[in-house]
Amino acid sequence: MEQRRFEVAKFAVIGHRGSGMNDLQSLDQRMRAIKENSIVSFKAASNLALDFIEFDVQVTKDNCPVIFHDDHIFCEENGTVFGEKVTELTLSEFLSCGPQRDKKGKTLLRKTEEGKLVKWNVEQDDSLCTLHEAFVNVNPSLGFNIELKFDDYIVYEQGYLVHVLHSILKVVFEHGKNRPIIFSTFQPDAAILVRKLQSTYPVFFLTEGGCELYQDVRRNSLEEALKLCTEHGLQGIVSEVKGIFRNPEAVRKIKECSNKLSLFTYGKLNNVPEAVYMQHLMGIDGVIVDFVKEIAELVLDINGQGMEEMLQVKNFKPQFSQQELSFLLKLIPELIQI
Repeated sequence: MEQRRFEVAKFAVIGHRGSGMNDLQSLDQRMRAIKENSIVSFKAASNLALDFIEFDVQVTKDNCPVIFHDDHIFCEENGTVFGEKVTELTLSEFLSCGPQRDKKGKTLLRKTEEGKLVKWNVEQDDSLCTLHEAFVNVNPSLGFNIELKFDDYIVYEQGYLVHVLHSILKVVFEHGKNRPIIFSTFQPDAAILVRKLQSTYPVFFLTEGGCELYQDVRRNSLEEALKLCTEHGLQGIVSEVKGIFRNPEAVRKIKECSNKLSLFTYGKLNNVPEAVYMQHLMGIDGVIVDFVKEIAELVLDINGQGMEEMLQVKNFKPQFSQQELSFLLKLIPELIQI
């Protein structure tokens, strides 16, 4: 397939895991509304003014790309709790977890940050799904930001990475057709390899921008992310938004580099309208968000009506001169704590 030219024509909104991630302990009902990374969530997102949905792809033991965020999956059946790495399960074992369309499935659990297992209870539940099902069932005009998901703490051999990526690329090339598609990953070697294995779709490198530190130094700063992208011909960076606010000078370096990289962000601050508006002023190309309806409506106004009219309609206050914006960009790193 021939290489497709990729440009972000406007300030883009990307739905995190479809219509937003699940936080099962959150007091905000929106974080428990629709099952993340599900066909139901993807279809709901397709009805909003979103450019892409982002979701996580892993490959089962029998080489099937499936959509699931966590490295481990936990289920309960007849009082017995079962836990395993997604990549150590067969497709049928994976799909047997959670609600089933034709029979009762195992109760799906999720491990919290504190290590507690809780029932994965949401208002609109759905069964687990494969990458193939996403292509078949979701409106082809909605872009897919496919995160290539790997364990943060495993050093992978190149042969294994190539095998996994081939399994994913096979499905993408069979069913991608004219759908806008972006690959992204936190795994530096996987990013380099998927760029080498295909040139049809752009590859973005995911980074926490220094908010978390890892043994692989390529993951530890926006500067390292920029270096990786320029050295290996990647097309963009997706940074934790706190990393951008702590280091706003990096935005200029990224946007002015010879590769003309795109720059997206993710993180909880992207659910705050004022933080999204600030990124628009800074020149960020797109935001990955959980509160998809609210942020999509805001950005629709930003891209459509013009900022002055939008501020009047929405009763927003901030309008900054270049001098004021420069001051804010110097102040924000002092306010954002790791």
